[in-house]
Amino acid sequence: MRPNSDASERIARIASHLNPPNLKMEDNESCSLRIGNCRSKGGAFGFKVAILGAAGGIGQPLSMLMKMNSLVSVLHLYDVVNTPGVTADISHMDTSALVRGFLGQKQLEDALIGMDLVIIPAGVPRKPGMTRDDLFNINAGIVKTLCEAIAKCCPKAIVNLISNPVNSTVPIAAEVFKRAGTYDPNRLLGVTMLDVVRANTFVAEVMGLDPREVDVPVVGGHAGVTILPLLSQVKPPCSFTPKEIEYLTDRIQNGGTEVVEAKAGAGSATLSMAYAAVKFADACLRALRGDAGIIECAYVDSKVTELPFFASKVRLGRGGVEEFLPLGPLNDYERVGLEKAKKELATSVEKGVSFARK
Repeated sequence: MRPNSDASERIARIASHLNPPNLKMEDNESCSLRIGNCRSKGGAFGFKVAILGAAGGIGQPLSMLMKMNSLVSVLHLYDVVNTPGVTADISHMDTSALVRGFLGQKQLEDALIGMDLVIIPAGVPRKPGMTRDDLFNINAGIVKTLCEAIAKCCPKAIVNLISNPVNSTVPIAAEVFKRAGTYDPNRLLGVTMLDVVRANTFVAEVMGLDPREVDVPVVGGHAGVTILPLLSQVKPPCSFTPKEIEYLTDRIQNGGTEVVEAKAGAGSATLSMAYAAVKFADACLRALRGDAGIIECAYVDSKVTELPFFASKVRLGRGGVEEFLPLGPLNDYERVGLEKAKKELATSVEKGVSFARK
Protein backbone atom coordinates (compact mmCIF):
# COMPACT_ATOMS: atom_id res chain seq x y z
CA MET A 1 0.00 0.00 0.00
CA ARG A 2 2.94 2.30 0.55
CA PRO A 3 3.55 3.04 -3.20
CA ASN A 4 -0.04 4.23 -3.56
CA SER A 5 0.38 6.43 -0.51
CA ASP A 6 3.56 7.98 -1.92
CA ALA A 7 1.83 8.60 -5.22
CA SER A 8 -1.08 10.27 -3.44
CA GLU A 9 1.29 12.55 -1.56
CA ARG A 10 3.08 13.54 -4.78
CA ILE A 11 -0.22 14.29 -6.51
CA ALA A 12 -1.33 16.35 -3.52
CA ARG A 13 1.84 18.42 -3.60
CA ILE A 14 1.33 19.19 -7.28
CA ALA A 15 -2.31 20.10 -6.74
CA SER A 16 -1.48 22.36 -3.82
CA HIS A 17 0.56 24.61 -6.08
CA LEU A 18 -2.20 25.10 -8.59
CA ASN A 19 -5.41 25.32 -6.58
CA PRO A 20 -6.60 27.32 -3.56
CA PRO A 21 -7.55 25.29 -0.47
CA ASN A 22 -11.31 25.63 -0.90
CA LEU A 23 -11.83 23.44 -3.95
CA LYS A 24 -14.21 20.49 -4.10
CA MET A 25 -11.38 18.09 -3.29
CA GLU A 26 -11.55 19.23 0.32
CA ASP A 27 -15.30 18.78 0.57
CA ASN A 28 -14.83 15.01 0.63
CA GLU A 29 -14.01 14.11 4.23
CA SER A 30 -12.63 10.70 3.18
CA CYS A 31 -10.28 12.06 0.54
CA SER A 32 -6.60 11.52 1.40
CA LEU A 33 -5.41 14.29 -0.95
CA ARG A 34 -6.20 17.22 1.31
CA ILE A 35 -4.66 20.31 -0.22
CA GLY A 36 -4.59 22.13 3.08
CA ASN A 37 -2.28 19.45 4.51
CA CYS A 38 0.22 19.49 1.65
CA ARG A 39 3.76 20.72 2.12
CA SER A 40 6.73 20.69 -0.22
CA LYS A 41 9.02 17.86 0.79
CA GLY A 42 12.33 19.10 2.11
CA GLY A 43 11.18 22.71 2.30
CA ALA A 44 13.19 24.79 4.75
CA PHE A 45 11.66 26.62 7.70
CA GLY A 46 10.41 30.02 6.79
CA PHE A 47 7.56 32.50 6.97
CA LYS A 48 4.13 32.64 5.37
CA VAL A 49 3.77 35.56 2.98
CA ALA A 50 0.71 36.82 1.08
CA ILE A 51 0.83 39.17 -1.89
CA LEU A 52 -2.42 41.02 -2.55
CA GLY A 53 -2.44 42.19 -6.15
CA ALA A 54 -0.13 39.40 -7.32
CA ALA A 55 -1.24 39.42 -10.96
CA GLY A 56 -0.53 43.12 -11.59
CA GLY A 57 2.42 44.93 -13.07
CA ILE A 58 4.22 45.09 -9.72
CA GLY A 59 2.65 41.93 -8.33
CA GLN A 60 4.01 39.50 -10.91
CA PRO A 61 7.73 40.33 -10.64
CA LEU A 62 7.26 40.80 -6.89
CA SER A 63 5.76 37.31 -6.62
CA MET A 64 8.59 35.81 -8.65
CA LEU A 65 11.26 37.45 -6.52
CA MET A 66 9.55 36.42 -3.27
CA LYS A 67 9.43 32.82 -4.54
CA MET A 68 13.23 33.07 -4.73
CA ASN A 69 13.55 34.22 -1.12
CA SER A 70 14.81 31.43 1.13
CA LEU A 71 12.99 32.90 4.15
CA VAL A 72 9.59 32.25 2.54
CA SER A 73 8.07 28.81 3.16
CA VAL A 74 4.52 29.51 1.95
CA LEU A 75 3.60 32.12 -0.66
CA HIS A 76 -0.06 33.03 -1.20
CA LEU A 77 -0.88 34.95 -4.38
CA TYR A 78 -4.19 36.83 -4.45
CA ASP A 79 -5.81 39.01 -7.09
CA VAL A 80 -9.22 39.63 -8.61
CA VAL A 81 -8.07 38.38 -12.05
CA ASN A 82 -5.45 36.10 -13.60
CA THR A 83 -4.12 34.55 -10.40
CA PRO A 84 -4.34 30.91 -11.60
CA GLY A 85 -1.97 31.60 -14.48
CA VAL A 86 0.52 33.54 -12.39
CA THR A 87 0.43 30.85 -9.71
CA ALA A 88 0.99 28.02 -12.19
CA ASP A 89 3.88 29.90 -13.79
CA ILE A 90 5.68 30.80 -10.58
CA SER A 91 5.05 27.40 -8.97
CA HIS A 92 7.34 25.80 -11.58
CA MET A 93 10.37 27.57 -10.10
CA ASP A 94 12.61 25.10 -8.26
CA THR A 95 12.75 26.95 -4.95
CA SER A 96 11.38 25.68 -1.65
CA ALA A 97 8.44 28.06 -1.10
CA LEU A 98 5.03 26.44 -1.56
CA VAL A 99 2.84 28.60 -3.82
CA ARG A 100 -0.96 28.80 -3.69
CA GLY A 101 -3.22 31.01 -5.76
CA PHE A 102 -6.46 32.72 -4.73
CA LEU A 103 -8.90 34.38 -7.11
CA GLY A 104 -11.56 36.97 -6.31
CA GLN A 105 -13.19 38.41 -3.23
CA LYS A 106 -14.60 35.06 -2.07
CA GLN A 107 -11.10 33.64 -1.64
CA LEU A 108 -9.50 36.71 -0.04
CA GLU A 109 -9.87 35.50 3.54
CA ASP A 110 -8.45 32.07 2.68
CA ALA A 111 -5.42 33.81 1.21
CA LEU A 112 -4.75 35.66 4.47
CA ILE A 113 -5.29 33.12 7.25
CA GLY A 114 -2.09 32.49 9.19
CA MET A 115 0.14 34.91 7.27
CA ASP A 116 3.24 36.42 8.89
CA LEU A 117 3.78 39.12 6.26
CA VAL A 118 1.26 40.69 3.87
CA ILE A 119 2.49 42.76 0.93
CA ILE A 120 -0.05 44.98 -0.86
CA PRO A 121 0.78 46.23 -4.38
CA ALA A 122 -2.91 46.09 -5.40
CA GLY A 123 -4.50 48.96 -7.29
CA VAL A 124 -4.35 50.78 -10.61
CA PRO A 125 -1.00 52.12 -11.88
CA ARG A 126 -0.11 55.66 -12.81
CA LYS A 127 -0.47 56.74 -16.42
CA PRO A 128 1.00 59.77 -18.22
CA GLY A 129 -0.35 62.98 -16.79
CA MET A 130 -1.58 61.33 -13.59
CA THR A 131 -0.37 62.16 -10.11
CA ARG A 132 -0.55 59.75 -7.21
CA ASP A 133 -3.53 61.68 -5.92
CA ASP A 134 -5.37 60.92 -9.17
CA LEU A 135 -5.25 57.30 -8.10
CA PHE A 136 -6.81 58.00 -4.75
CA ASN A 137 -10.50 57.38 -5.42
CA ILE A 138 -9.87 53.92 -6.86
CA ASN A 139 -6.97 52.68 -4.77
CA ALA A 140 -8.31 54.01 -1.47
CA GLY A 141 -11.34 51.71 -1.70
CA ILE A 142 -9.20 48.73 -2.66
CA VAL A 143 -6.85 49.23 0.29
CA LYS A 144 -9.77 49.65 2.68
CA THR A 145 -11.34 46.35 1.59
CA LEU A 146 -8.07 44.43 1.79
CA CYS A 147 -7.21 45.80 5.23
CA GLU A 148 -10.63 44.84 6.57
CA ALA A 149 -9.83 41.25 5.60
CA ILE A 150 -6.35 41.46 7.15
CA ALA A 151 -7.85 42.69 10.43
CA LYS A 152 -10.14 39.67 10.45
CA CYS A 153 -7.80 36.92 9.27
CA CYS A 154 -4.21 37.80 10.26
CA PRO A 155 -4.29 40.80 12.62
CA LYS A 156 -0.75 40.08 13.89
CA ALA A 157 0.85 40.09 10.45
CA ILE A 158 3.40 42.68 9.38
CA VAL A 159 1.80 44.72 6.58
CA ASN A 160 3.91 46.24 3.79
CA LEU A 161 1.73 48.74 1.91
CA ILE A 162 2.79 49.70 -1.62
CA SER A 163 -0.51 50.87 -3.14
CA ASN A 164 -0.37 54.54 -4.08
CA PRO A 165 -0.81 57.20 -2.89
CA VAL A 166 1.10 55.72 0.07
CA ASN A 167 0.94 59.07 1.90
CA SER A 168 -2.84 58.53 2.15
CA THR A 169 -3.31 54.76 1.95
CA VAL A 170 -1.26 54.07 5.08
CA PRO A 171 -3.52 56.36 7.17
CA ILE A 172 -6.53 54.59 5.60
CA ALA A 173 -5.15 51.21 6.67
CA ALA A 174 -4.49 52.52 10.17
CA GLU A 175 -8.08 53.73 10.53
CA VAL A 176 -9.43 50.38 9.33
CA PHE A 177 -7.32 48.51 11.87
CA LYS A 178 -8.31 50.94 14.63
CA ARG A 179 -11.99 50.39 13.88
CA ALA A 180 -11.44 46.62 14.03
CA GLY A 181 -9.57 46.91 17.32
CA THR A 182 -6.41 45.32 15.87
CA TYR A 183 -4.20 48.34 15.19
CA ASP A 184 -0.54 47.92 16.06
CA PRO A 185 1.29 50.93 14.61
CA ASN A 186 4.57 49.03 14.64
CA ARG A 187 3.24 46.43 12.20
CA LEU A 188 1.97 48.78 9.48
CA LEU A 189 4.71 50.01 7.14
CA GLY A 190 4.36 52.10 4.00
CA VAL A 191 7.02 51.00 1.52
CA THR A 192 9.19 53.94 0.44
CA MET A 193 12.19 51.79 -0.40
CA LEU A 194 12.00 52.71 -4.09
CA ASP A 195 12.89 56.30 -3.20
CA VAL A 196 15.96 55.02 -1.35
CA VAL A 197 16.90 52.68 -4.21
CA ARG A 198 16.65 55.54 -6.70
CA ALA A 199 18.60 57.88 -4.46
CA ASN A 200 21.39 55.33 -4.02
CA THR A 201 21.53 54.76 -7.78
CA PHE A 202 21.48 58.41 -8.83
CA VAL A 203 24.04 59.48 -6.25
CA ALA A 204 26.31 56.61 -7.30
CA GLU A 205 26.05 57.74 -10.93
CA VAL A 206 27.05 61.31 -10.08
CA MET A 207 29.88 60.31 -7.77
CA GLY A 208 31.18 57.34 -9.75
CA LEU A 209 30.45 54.83 -6.97
CA ASP A 210 28.97 51.35 -6.74
CA PRO A 211 25.29 51.91 -5.80
CA ARG A 212 25.40 48.85 -3.53
CA GLU A 213 27.88 50.74 -1.35
CA VAL A 214 25.82 53.95 -1.15
CA ASP A 215 23.23 54.70 1.54
CA VAL A 216 21.03 57.79 1.17
CA PRO A 217 18.42 58.42 3.88
CA VAL A 218 15.13 59.49 2.27
CA VAL A 219 12.53 60.91 4.64
CA GLY A 220 9.10 62.53 4.50
CA GLY A 221 6.68 60.69 2.26
CA HIS A 222 6.36 58.95 -1.10
CA ALA A 223 5.23 61.55 -3.63
CA GLY A 224 6.81 64.61 -5.21
CA VAL A 225 8.07 67.23 -2.76
CA THR A 226 7.29 64.96 0.20
CA ILE A 227 10.26 62.82 -0.89
CA LEU A 228 13.26 64.40 0.82
CA PRO A 229 16.69 62.84 0.25
CA LEU A 230 19.13 63.86 2.96
CA LEU A 231 22.17 64.27 0.76
CA SER A 232 24.16 65.77 3.62
CA GLN A 233 24.02 62.36 5.34
CA VAL A 234 25.05 60.14 2.42
CA LYS A 235 27.35 57.21 3.23
CA PRO A 236 30.12 57.16 2.23
CA PRO A 237 30.37 60.91 2.88
CA CYS A 238 30.07 62.88 -0.34
CA SER A 239 30.38 66.57 -1.19
CA PHE A 240 27.91 67.96 -3.74
CA THR A 241 27.76 71.29 -5.52
CA PRO A 242 24.49 73.27 -5.23
CA LYS A 243 23.75 72.33 -8.86
CA GLU A 244 24.23 68.62 -8.09
CA ILE A 245 21.98 68.89 -5.05
CA GLU A 246 19.22 70.47 -7.13
CA TYR A 247 19.61 67.88 -9.88
CA LEU A 248 19.66 64.89 -7.55
CA THR A 249 16.77 66.07 -5.37
CA ASP A 250 14.58 66.79 -8.40
CA ARG A 251 15.37 63.46 -10.06
CA ILE A 252 14.74 61.45 -6.89
CA GLN A 253 11.45 63.25 -6.28
CA ASN A 254 10.30 62.73 -9.85
CA GLY A 255 11.73 59.30 -10.55
CA GLY A 256 8.29 57.79 -10.90
CA THR A 257 7.25 60.38 -13.45
CA GLU A 258 10.46 59.73 -15.39
CA VAL A 259 9.48 56.07 -15.81
CA VAL A 260 5.81 56.78 -16.57
CA GLU A 261 6.79 59.18 -19.35
CA ALA A 262 9.45 56.83 -20.73
CA LYS A 263 6.93 53.99 -20.96
CA ALA A 264 4.59 56.36 -22.83
CA GLY A 265 1.34 54.90 -21.57
CA ALA A 266 2.56 51.31 -21.29
CA GLY A 267 2.85 51.36 -17.50
CA SER A 268 4.61 52.81 -14.49
CA ALA A 269 7.62 51.83 -12.37
CA THR A 270 6.76 48.16 -11.91
CA LEU A 271 10.09 46.34 -12.11
CA SER A 272 12.13 48.69 -9.94
CA MET A 273 9.20 48.87 -7.50
CA ALA A 274 9.07 45.08 -7.28
CA TYR A 275 12.81 45.00 -6.65
CA ALA A 276 12.54 47.64 -3.92
CA ALA A 277 9.50 45.93 -2.35
CA VAL A 278 11.33 42.62 -2.15
CA LYS A 279 14.38 44.31 -0.67
CA PHE A 280 12.17 45.80 2.04
CA ALA A 281 10.19 42.58 2.57
CA ASP A 282 13.44 40.67 3.00
CA ALA A 283 14.49 43.15 5.71
CA CYS A 284 11.16 42.54 7.48
CA LEU A 285 11.59 38.76 7.25
CA ARG A 286 15.14 38.90 8.58
CA ALA A 287 13.86 41.03 11.46
CA LEU A 288 11.08 38.50 12.11
CA ARG A 289 13.76 35.81 12.24
CA GLY A 290 15.49 37.77 14.96
CA ASP A 291 18.40 39.30 13.05
CA ALA A 292 19.79 42.39 14.74
CA GLY A 293 20.58 45.81 13.28
CA ILE A 294 17.95 45.84 10.53
CA ILE A 295 17.53 49.55 9.70
CA GLU A 296 15.46 50.79 6.76
CA CYS A 297 13.42 53.84 5.76
CA ALA A 298 9.64 53.41 5.91
CA TYR A 299 6.48 55.53 6.08
CA VAL A 300 4.96 54.78 9.48
CA ASP A 301 2.93 56.04 12.41
CA SER A 302 5.60 58.30 13.81
CA LYS A 303 6.59 60.84 16.44
CA VAL A 304 9.75 61.96 14.67
CA THR A 305 7.87 65.12 13.63
CA GLU A 306 4.53 66.62 14.65
CA LEU A 307 2.85 64.74 11.80
CA PRO A 308 1.05 61.46 12.61
CA PHE A 309 2.76 59.63 9.71
CA PHE A 310 6.25 60.21 8.40
CA ALA A 311 8.97 58.30 6.55
CA SER A 312 12.31 57.99 8.27
CA LYS A 313 14.85 55.41 9.30
CA VAL A 314 13.52 52.76 11.69
CA ARG A 315 15.00 49.69 13.31
CA LEU A 316 12.98 46.58 12.59
CA GLY A 317 12.48 43.61 14.89
CA ARG A 318 10.14 40.68 15.50
CA GLY A 319 7.31 43.07 16.33
CA GLY A 320 7.84 45.34 13.34
CA VAL A 321 9.17 48.82 14.12
CA GLU A 322 11.18 48.71 17.33
CA GLU A 323 12.99 52.05 17.24
CA PHE A 324 12.74 55.37 15.42
CA LEU A 325 16.07 56.86 14.48
CA PRO A 326 16.36 60.66 14.68
CA LEU A 327 16.51 62.70 11.50
CA GLY A 328 19.98 63.90 12.36
CA PRO A 329 21.46 67.30 11.48
CA LEU A 330 19.91 68.94 8.39
CA ASN A 331 21.46 71.65 6.28
CA ASP A 332 19.56 74.78 5.23
CA TYR A 333 18.42 73.27 1.92
CA GLU A 334 17.03 70.20 3.69
CA ARG A 335 15.29 72.24 6.39
CA VAL A 336 13.42 74.20 3.71
CA GLY A 337 12.57 70.95 1.93
CA LEU A 338 11.32 69.41 5.16
CA GLU A 339 8.84 72.23 5.72
CA LYS A 340 7.52 71.85 2.17
CA ALA A 341 7.22 68.11 2.65
CA LYS A 342 5.35 68.42 5.94
CA LYS A 343 2.83 70.84 4.50
CA GLU A 344 2.00 68.49 1.62
CA LEU A 345 2.02 65.43 3.88
CA ALA A 346 -0.46 66.91 6.33
CA THR A 347 -3.00 67.31 3.53
CA SER A 348 -2.44 63.76 2.26
CA VAL A 349 -2.78 62.21 5.70
CA GLU A 350 -5.99 64.08 6.40
CA LYS A 351 -7.37 62.98 3.04
CA GLY A 352 -6.79 59.34 3.94
CA VAL A 353 -8.20 59.61 7.43
CA SER A 354 -11.32 61.41 6.18
CA PHE A 355 -11.93 58.72 3.56
CA ALA A 356 -11.61 55.89 6.08
CA ARG A 357 -13.97 57.56 8.56
CA LYS A 358 -16.83 58.08 6.07
